[in-house]
Amino acid sequence: METPNRSAFFDITSEQGLLRTSIAVTLFIATIGIAFGLASGSFSIIFDGVYSLADAGMSGLSLVVVKLITSHATSRHVSRKLRERFTMGFWHLEPMVLALNGVLLSGVALYALINAVSSLLEGGRHLEFGIAMVYAALTVIACATIAVVEARANRQLNSDFVRMDVKGWVMSASITAALLVAFCFGFAVQGTQWAWVSPYIDPAVLALVCLVIIPLPLSVVRQAMADIFLVTPGDLMLHVDEVARAFVARHGLESYRAYVAKVGRSREIELYFIVPKHLPAKSIEAWDALRCEVGDALGGEGPDRWLTVVFTADPEWAE
Repeated sequence: METPNRSAFFDITSEQGLLRTSIAVTLFIATIGIAFGLASGSFSIIFDGVYSLADAGMSGLSLVVVKLITSHATSRHVSRKLRERFTMGFWHLEPMVLALNGVLLSGVALYALINAVSSLLEGGRHLEFGIAMVYAALTVIACATIAVVEARANRQLNSDFVRMDVKGWVMSASITAALLVAFCFGFAVQGTQWAWVSPYIDPAVLALVCLVIIPLPLSVVRQAMADIFLVTPGDLMLHVDEVARAFVARHGLESYRAYVAKVGRSREIELYFIVPKHLPAKSIEAWDALRCEVGDALGGEGPDRWLTVVFTADPEWAE
């Protein structure tokens, strides 16, 4: 029996390996963030840690969905019961998780914004700038590194989950960089005439950061909701129409009906061709050859393409 390759668990050339690596790094940063936040008295650092925990939880859920989608598409490691209950696959889970991820991250930031404003109105809070600066510097380096690694790997993978995760890391790096600048300023004004500003630095920066990051996941949420509601993607519909029109003209058919949707990484295409009633009968092999011709013309054949091609003389079957 072959010994399993443990390094493959964190293989950064695969979607699942990247997400596992991201989760491990996120949990580490979140843990030290909450610890440093409590030690320094900085609510912005505690928020950074909680934000990372929420991000790690959603990355874990994303990993489960990726595994389900991949296993179903490749017919591996999916139980018979799951196959019977989800005969059309698990693609529909991807936009649901992406939408939940975006809403959750924006919600966490909104809650932190409310707390930051409340703290400003109460006169701010004192904190240990030295401890806060150490945490911020280390975290910026870690976040920037993992963001670059994931972005480079995703050039080949082209995964929406990894893309969303990269945005999360970029946001985390930006948040912490802003905190680092603020902490450096707070440390510099200690013992000067500007020392009265220092209690307001932590909540003020937190409020500004939250205002920036609240709308960032909304574009992902918008696209995910479009997938959930099966909004027809214009570019894909245009391509399908071009292929279908050319096929109808080439084979002397009457017309066609096309139904197109994008659900996560899947492309779902249903094509109904209206055949003239006087057309001579064809063998099953001949109709299958025509279906292959349509599939080849559409392109993109793979486990994430769901293609149905129907030939009928009755238009009602196509409506």
